Amino acid sequence: MMLRGVLAALMLVGATFGLANAQTSIKIGVLNDQSGPLADFGGSGSVEAAKMAIEDFGGNVLGKPIEIVSADHLNKPDLAATIARKWFDADGVTAIADLTNSAVALAVQGLARERGKIALLTGPGTDRLINEDCSPTGFLWTFDTAGLARGVASAVVREGGDSWYLLVADYAFGHQMSKQLNQVVTASGGRILGQSVHPVNTSDFASQLLAAQASKAKVVGLANAGSDTTTSLKQAAEFGLIEGGQKLVGLVIVLSDVDALGLDRAQGLVTTQAFYHDLNDATRAWSQRYYERTKRMPGQIQASTYSAVLHYLRAVAAAGTADGKTVADKMRTTTVDDFYAPGAKIRADGRLMNDQYLIQVKRPAESKARWDYYKVLRTIPSAEAISPASDSKCSLMKP
Repeated sequence: MMLRGVLAALMLVGATFGLANAQTSIKIGVLNDQSGPLADFGGSGSVEAAKMAIEDFGGNVLGKPIEIVSADHLNKPDLAATIARKWFDADGVTAIADLTNSAVALAVQGLARERGKIALLTGPGTDRLINEDCSPTGFLWTFDTAGLARGVASAVVREGGDSWYLLVADYAFGHQMSKQLNQVVTASGGRILGQSVHPVNTSDFASQLLAAQASKAKVVGLANAGSDTTTSLKQAAEFGLIEGGQKLVGLVIVLSDVDALGLDRAQGLVTTQAFYHDLNDATRAWSQRYYERTKRMPGQIQASTYSAVLHYLRAVAAAGTADGKTVADKMRTTTVDDFYAPGAKIRADGRLMNDQYLIQVKRPAESKARWDYYKVLRTIPSAEAISPASDSKCSLMKP
């Protein structure tokens, strides 16, 4: 009986070894919302950006072609985990990118950590991903809740916006964003007068907006994203919040949100961005290529996905292996070299130290064409935008 057990185990190991050696390509997954409230956030645009990174890299690594697989997680962490588990365990996927939705990202990063695979977190924002739930194979590439609060809230308070009311999406990102805003607004000398929590993908913000209006807060902060942000902004205009003198601040705004709203509704909105297509010659050149493929200008999530996938592939080539831990170490010791974050370093907790941009949405009269939506007020250096290492709760940051 013992001999049969040993033989069975050896056969299983042999089959697994044979499967690994039989893998004929390097596979990268893009897992995000492709049909729900965050579909324009990254969505199919992130898939296209990842394909561009593969093409620019050359299409092959370690002597094998590079393939993209993609799926819609429907904003369900359990579904995302099921997809990721199959990709890792059966389909030979070595890295998963985007992962818009913080609850999804936390679930998938946990799986990736267990299996020694790479998580390229270009869509989510909760800073738990680089704190309590950090991973040696996880990388947060675009923004985080602490940085968003530090970048925009402190600037708004300095300009006189010292009383806030928050609209908070009821999931990991929204609650973490609320916590960070409370800390930053208070530390900057302001006050949070109250908040209303709303379900994800709701169509009716009446009760939340009426509460915000009644609070007399100078600033209404939107701790939500995607269609929740655009819907709440549209309804805020209908309820007369702006006409009543309240400033609207979007903590997570992407270019497609402004396009969907129109400048008449979005004008004056203040937020931060990790990327804008009209920043410089390099961003304009890449963005024009993206536009020719999609007929839309890229937002920060698409540009970030391109950057993360390209850096990952360069690390695979340099390491000479697709082993997750080895590649992750190489990614951390290699400077990022692209239009998105030129010269940026990656911290031990996996946070890309990329600059952010404080922006204001243009008035209709200031815009020269579709997609000409932002005025860049100032560059926020990464050291100012991102929480310092001394505040980290990540075990990887400990000496």
